[in-house]
Amino acid sequence: MNESPVLLAVESGVARITLNRPEKGNAIDQPMADALLEAALRCASDDAIRCVVLTGAGRMFCVGGDINAFAEAEDIYAVLARLASVVHLAITQFAGMRKPLLTLVNGPAAGAGFSLAIAGDIVLASSSASFTAAYGEIGLTPDGGMTWMLPRLVGLRRAQEIIVTNRRVSAEEAASIGMATRLAADERLAAEGAELAAWLAGRAIHTVGVSRGLLHEGMASSLASQLDREMKAIAAAGSGAEGREGITAFLAKRKPDFTGAQ
Repeated sequence: MNESPVLLAVESGVARITLNRPEKGNAIDQPMADALLEAALRCASDDAIRCVVLTGAGRMFCVGGDINAFAEAEDIYAVLARLASVVHLAITQFAGMRKPLLTLVNGPAAGAGFSLAIAGDIVLASSSASFTAAYGEIGLTPDGGMTWMLPRLVGLRRAQEIIVTNRRVSAEEAASIGMATRLAADERLAAEGAELAAWLAGRAIHTVGVSRGLLHEGMASSLASQLDREMKAIAAAGSGAEGREGITAFLAKRKPDFTGAQ
């Protein structure tokens, strides 16, 4: 029996999703896309999961779509539309879930793999990681939310250059321009990711989730409407279990226990 193209392991409130076609550079075919959506739905709906980690097996994070599958397709429009739609549903689940997403970019990320890599709230890139849009080299256009996320991270002008020229962005440059949060040595990536995920799982996860939503909404909102959202959100947070625990712990000069706040 073949191993799943996407592995999901949950321990101590942390879900670890691993893209698992290392012999293919974790290229995304339809079975992988379907499995990724299934994992995303589980992570978004399971309240016991407090932090989600996404990484790749082997030397690469993800090289993007499986070009061999495209070449063999009789109806390439239908194949690409279905594949992209399912990947987009998975990304929508990751973006909308009320818990943080940590991406560990363990090697090269290209195409839709690039989009998945930068989708994290926190992006740890190994020293051997790199980012390449790649679409223009095979006559395709970006997917996976790249044209939405990348300009917001690095600015429109730089995003245009990265996508149009298809040039390779090193891990060091990615961190310097805000595409990655920070670098980690190859041999330290997994350990640093595990430490950070455990720390995040102990935070006030409901309010982290609301903050994620506010950040996304703020990109397309007026200041006045965003201020109104923030007012309602902070009032609700303060009256909720996490807010009450945080305030009580602060005044008592103790560490808050957000995992027990319901």
